[in-house]
Amino acid sequence: MKPPHTVHADTFPAVLRRTRLAAIVRGPDADAALRTVMTLLDEGVALVEVSLNTADALGVIRRAVAEAGPSALVGAGTVLTEDDVARAREAGASWIVTPALTESVAASVRVGLPVLAGALTPTEAVAARGAGADAVKLFPASVGGSAYLKALRDPFPDLPFVPVGGVDLTGAEQYLSHGAVAVGVGSPLVGDAAHGGDLDGLRARARRFVALCAHDPLREEA
Repeated sequence: MKPPHTVHADTFPAVLRRTRLAAIVRGPDADAALRTVMTLLDEGVALVEVSLNTADALGVIRRAVAEAGPSALVGAGTVLTEDDVARAREAGASWIVTPALTESVAASVRVGLPVLAGALTPTEAVAARGAGADAVKLFPASVGGSAYLKALRDPFPDLPFVPVGGVDLTGAEQYLSHGAVAVGVGSPLVGDAAHGGDLDGLRARARRFVALCAHDPLREEA
C-alpha cells in the first residue's frame, strides 16, 4: 500500500491543487464501501469522501481511518447539519463536503475542519467563500459543463472551484483545463465497487484518473 497522503504544512486547498482529484464513495453495502475507500487510497487517490447517505457511513469512515492511519485524508460528504459535522469529526473525518450552503459550512469552520461547500450560481459561490469554505464545490457541474466553469472563472479567477456531478475522464480533463483546482468524481470512477462490484475495474479506473490529474501542463511549464 502506498503511504497515506498527509496535510502537514499544506493547507487543504494546497492538497486539492496538488492532487486535483477527490473520489466520492456512496453505496448500500458498508463493507463494500470500506473496500472501495481502501482500494482508492491504495491506488494513490489522496482525497476520498464517504457520503453520509452510504450505509453505516460513519462506521466506514472510522474503520478506514483506523486501517489506513490517521493521516489518511478521508472526508465526509452530504453533510447538512451541525450534528452531521460533529458526528463526522468524531468518526475521524478530516474534511467536510456539503451539497449546498447549509449550517454545516459554518459548523465545519468553527471546529477547524476544511470544508468544500456546494454552490452553483455566482452568488452562491461568493457566499460559500465568504462563509469560510476552503473551496467551492460546483454542483451539479453537469448543468453547465466546462463552458459554465469558464464563464464563472472570468469574473472570479481566484475562486477555487471543484466541479462535481457527472464528471467522467473526458469531463475531468476539460474542467481542469478551464481552471478547476480539482474535480470530484463519483460513479465514473467508483463504478459498482461500493455496491460489492469489481475492485480490479476500480483499480484500473483509479489509475487513469490519477494519471490524468497528475498531468498539469501549466505546472510543468512553470
